[in-house]
Amino acid sequence: MRRLTAFAAVVVMALPRPAATAEPEPSLKEVLQRAATYTADFARRLTGIVSEETYEQNIETLAGTRQLLVTHRMLKSDFLLVQMTGHDRYVEFRDVYEVDGRRVRDRQERLTRLFLDPAAGPKFDAITTESARYNIGRVTRTVNTPLLPLMFLLPDEQPRFQFKRGSDGRPATVKPGSAGSANFSVSTEVWIVEYSEKARPTVVRNLKGKDLPSRGRFWIEPATGRVLMSELVTEDASVLATIDVSYQSEPLIGLSVPVEMRERYDVRGDGSVITGIATYGKFRQFTVNVREDIATPRR
Repeated sequence: MRRLTAFAAVVVMALPRPAATAEPEPSLKEVLQRAATYTADFARRLTGIVSEETYEQNIETLAGTRQLLVTHRMLKSDFLLVQMTGHDRYVEFRDVYEVDGRRVRDRQERLTRLFLDPAAGPKFDAITTESARYNIGRVTRTVNTPLLPLMFLLPDEQPRFQFKRGSDGRPATVKPGSAGSANFSVSTEVWIVEYSEKARPTVVRNLKGKDLPSRGRFWIEPATGRVLMSELVTEDASVLATIDVSYQSEPLIGLSVPVEMRERYDVRGDGSVITGIATYGKFRQFTVNVREDIATPRR
């Protein structure tokens, strides 16, 4: 009995282990569906969360043949995502409270006008215009917000764009000076997904209402649809704009939030270059408190 038992043990140990079954690679359609679900949930959960934005802007202009003039501005703002009244549209709001070290005096009046008007409620154009109020440079821009490219992945917006997988699906490492010029690296599998806008009218338009088709890339985790980085490029005859955003996990709110935005505008008329770097932190819950004082009527 002992010999039979020992032999049986040897036979069991010698049997080959079953090969691990590799999961099939998802299709681009499946990855985009996951990204749509992720982005919709992201927008819903981020609404009501405010972060502190530190935003440095610079303009470099050549004066003559040798002299380089640099204009500088530093903004500090509360930055939040606002859901528009009556529908599912979202808009990013930059509530600037400090410009070049000086406090903004009319901040409370602006907030009251934008959000506490019972007749009108928040207005998309008014919020985007207010968010760009302290930008420097001759280029009027309202696309310098870190969440704009993510809106292209929402279920209702994806049909506006054509998507294709980039040539490199290996773990992404982005070096300074390349697309997504922040130092950025991940150890998970990441797909590079290229996009270009085909529908008209386009999401981004110039001051005259002319269409400015967007194009760029997303760095997407295929298993979850989570976006780790985005690139947006748009241009017309006067300017070429590029905006890169990096996203990282924020444990306190359980989301991958924007941590850095880098932008560059090459102005084709005078050759000037506008650049900006915005960083985000101190994420917290946002609430609006409205106080009403009701006077006792006189008798």
